[in-house]
Order: sequence, then C-alpha cells, then structure tokens
Amino acid sequence: MTESQAPRIHRPPIVVLGVQQNDPPFRLVEIAGELAGKAHSVLDVIEIAREVGLDDVDLDDPDVVRWVGGDKFTWTSFWPPNRPRREPRG
Repeated sequence: MTESQAPRIHRPPIVVLGVQQNDPPFRLVEIAGELAGKAHSVLDVIEIAREVGLDDVDLDDPDVVRWVGGDKFTWTSFWPPNRPRREPRG
C-alpha cells in the first residue's frame, strides 16, 4: 500500500479527557497532544484554547474537539469512588 492509498487518521486538535474526581471535579485538556490545563466547565475549555491561539472554537465539531468520557455537559462522575457504607441492621 502506498502512502497515498493509506487511510488518514485525524486527531482533533483539542481533546478533553474524562472527569477527575476532586473538589470541584475537573477535566484535563490536551491541545495538539500536549497537556494545556484543567477545565471545570466549557468556559474553561474555551479559555484554554484561546490562550494557545485557537479563537472561536466550535465545541460541537468532532473535527475540532474530542470529548472522552462524556460530552461537553459532563462535569461530574456518575460513580463516586467512595460510596458511603451502609450501617448493618441489627
């Protein structure tokens, strides 16, 4: 297979990783494969993109942003790592 016949793999310039449990929870943002910052909301993702020169980012365009572990509305984990234990009934 020649290079011109090989399928091209496209990686969006912005990757927003899954929710990290903290107080408050956050998501790590990678731009061009490099860690660019922590985001607590979509506004933080836009601000991080602006800081590296990416203006007017369309967060709904999969060619621009890849959301890992949820979408732009996912900012908390569905399963808390430390669930409260139930008291045994006596």
